[in-house]
Amino acid sequence: MKLRTLGRHIREGIRNIFRNGWMSFASVSSIFVSLFILSVFMMLALNVDKLAGQLESQVEIRAFLQMDTAEADVKALENKLRNISGVKGVEYRTPEQNLQEMSEMLGEDGKQLLQDYQGEDNPMPASFTIEVFDPVAIATVAGEVTAISSAQDPPAFQQVKYGQGTVETLFKITDMVRNVGLAIVAGLAITAMFLIATTIKTTIIGRQREISIMKLVGATNAFIRWPFFVEGALIGFLSSALTAAVVLLGYGELVRQSEFDLGLLSIQLISISEAASIVIPVTVGIGTMLGVWGSVLSVRRYLKV
Repeated sequence: MKLRTLGRHIREGIRNIFRNGWMSFASVSSIFVSLFILSVFMMLALNVDKLAGQLESQVEIRAFLQMDTAEADVKALENKLRNISGVKGVEYRTPEQNLQEMSEMLGEDGKQLLQDYQGEDNPMPASFTIEVFDPVAIATVAGEVTAISSAQDPPAFQQVKYGQGTVETLFKITDMVRNVGLAIVAGLAITAMFLIATTIKTTIIGRQREISIMKLVGATNAFIRWPFFVEGALIGFLSSALTAAVVLLGYGELVRQSEFDLGLLSIQLISISEAASIVIPVTVGIGTMLGVWGSVLSVRRYLKV
């Protein structure tokens, strides 16, 4: 196609948008509303997925040593734990650190209650905190830690804890949340596709007389289709760009307003840059593609005169 011809199609497509102002406005509004709902649920699904990941990353194994375990035995146990397949890291915690942690968990009352249990009176044992690469495999790793403990007499650890039962339930809930979120976003995407295509199709139907006249005077199918192709692409692009801008501005304000309160709960939303890197290409890509797709399919029906 010659550049002059392509330029003519682009100019004609732009003119068509302004020439059919109300129908263009209806198309833009329809695409905006559809993609706005889709984008909002997409942001919700992304944040739920991140929250689920944060919860999973906090899953860890605590292995409490026997009281008065020799330093050499502690080092040997630490080496064995690090050699377990799937272990990401091992941190040794002293009795004093564990007592401090318990005191902080109990708040001011706990500090007063435990203030007399210092030094030799400290009832807390030392422990290992064990992180794993794959949270789903934590039960298997905990089993190997227990096996290392049981191989000694007496057992090396008083107790091996990882939230058995609670952890498995957590994984089931997070998987369900991810799947439900994905299903909702996919359903909204399909709904938006049909709604957008129907709106653009209505726009084309209102101009079928124009298409028929062009066919009767000898215009080729491609010559007729290209301006509508450009028009659909522009409507889709402008609508989706507007949607992305509104969603990101609103989300940015939400992050700023809730950052402190959510921080107290150790909840972190995805950043604006992360949201933009997903919302902009997905929203603009879908909107532009659907604008073109709806125009092409709708015009094809009226090219057979």
